[in-house]
Amino acid sequence: MMITLTYRIETPGSVEAMANKIASDQSTGTFVPVPGETEELKSRVAARVLAIRPLEDGRHPSWPEAPEGVGLQRADVDIAFPLDAIGTDLSALMTIAIGGTFSIKGMTGLRVVDMKLPEAFRDAHPGPQFGIPGSRRLTGVEGRPIIGTIVKPALGLRPHETAELVGELIASGVDFIKDDEKLMSPAYSPLKERVAAIMPRILDHEQKTGKKVMYAFGISHADPDEMMRNHDLVLEAGGNCAVVNINSVGFGGMSFLRKRSGLVLHAHRNGWDVLTRHPGIGLDFKVYQQLWRLLGVDQFQINGIRVKYWEPDESFVASFKAVSTPLFAPSDCPLPVAGSGQWGGQAPETYQRTGRTTDLLYLCGGGIVSHPQGPAAGVRAVQQAWQAAVADIPLDDYARDHPELAASIAKFSDGKAG
Repeated sequence: MMITLTYRIETPGSVEAMANKIASDQSTGTFVPVPGETEELKSRVAARVLAIRPLEDGRHPSWPEAPEGVGLQRADVDIAFPLDAIGTDLSALMTIAIGGTFSIKGMTGLRVVDMKLPEAFRDAHPGPQFGIPGSRRLTGVEGRPIIGTIVKPALGLRPHETAELVGELIASGVDFIKDDEKLMSPAYSPLKERVAAIMPRILDHEQKTGKKVMYAFGISHADPDEMMRNHDLVLEAGGNCAVVNINSVGFGGMSFLRKRSGLVLHAHRNGWDVLTRHPGIGLDFKVYQQLWRLLGVDQFQINGIRVKYWEPDESFVASFKAVSTPLFAPSDCPLPVAGSGQWGGQAPETYQRTGRTTDLLYLCGGGIVSHPQGPAAGVRAVQQAWQAAVADIPLDDYARDHPELAASIAKFSDGKAG
C-alpha cells in the first residue's frame, strides 16, 4: 500500500532531478552510505516517482533563490511513499511526506496539491462523529441550508451583554449561532460565565418552541486537558457544539478532544492562509482538509462567494468540492460552512456553483444582525434568498413580494455585509 503525494515543483534546473531528490531525501536517502544500508532495504521502503506532468514555465521565482528572468521549469509530480515506511500516524505523514521537502535546495517553489491515502487510514482515525446528518438532526433543519450567524463584536461584550444579543438572535428564527473564533475565555468574558448566561436562554426557547438553536462556544486551548474541561462545561450545561481553532490546537489537541467529545466540532481554519496564500508555495486545501477530517471535525469553515478576504471564488468552490468528496465513505464528509461577508445576495451563485446542494451551513454576520429591520428580518431575508435560489427565481423578482429580502438587497448589494 502506498501514500501518494502530488508536488508542484518549480526549479531553474531539472524537475526530474528535484522529484528524485524529494523521493530519496524523504525516504532512504543519505549523504554518504551508512552501515546496514542495503539495496533490499531501499527497495522495501524507498519512495519512488510515479509521474511527471509538465506545466507552463514560470516567470517569477516563488522563493528568491533564482534571479528574475531565469527560465523556471514547473511540473506536477506524483511520488509514492510506502505505507510501511510511514504508517497511519498523521504526524509521521507530515514529517516524512510533507515536512522536510521544503528544506531541499534547488527549488524556487514547492506546493503540495494532492494526496491520496490508502484504506488503512480509514480505520486508524475516527472521522466526524456528527457530520452532516448529525448537524441537521440537532438543528432540526431539513431540505434547506442551516442558517447561522456570529456574535459580533467578537471582543468586548461581557457575558450578560452577549446573552442579550443571543436572546434577540434566538427569537429571530436563526438555526445556529457561534462565538467568533477570537472569543475563547478572556478575562472580560470567561467561558464559564458565558455558558451560564447563554444556555438558559437557549434551553428556555427550546422548552417553549421545540427548536433548539445550536450554539458553538469557543473552547480552544493549547492545553488539551484545559480544552477538555471547556468542552465539559458546555456539554454539562446542555450545549451541543463547540468552535475549535484547529491550527491553534494542533493534531494532538484535536485527536485528544475528538476521542472524548460529545459535542459537534466546528472547525475554524484561522491561520490556514499562512500555509496557502502564495500560489507557488505551501499546500492546497484539498490536502490540508483531509487531515482534519480524519481527526474528526464535524463542520468545516471554508469562506464563501465574494468574501471580504483575499480568497477568490474559485478557491471556495474547490474547497467545497474537497470537503464534500468522501475520502472513504460519505459519512466522513463534514458539513461545509460558507462564511465571510455573506448575505442572501450570494445564495444563488453559491447554490449553482456547489452542485445545487443545500447541504451547508450558511453563516452570515452583518448580513443578518445589521439588517435595517433587525435580526429577525435578516434571518428571513437569507431564508427568502435561498428559496429564490432553489426555485431559480432572480432575487430582484422574488424581492417584490418579500420585503425583508428587498431591504437586504438595498442594504448589502454594495458588498459591505461583512
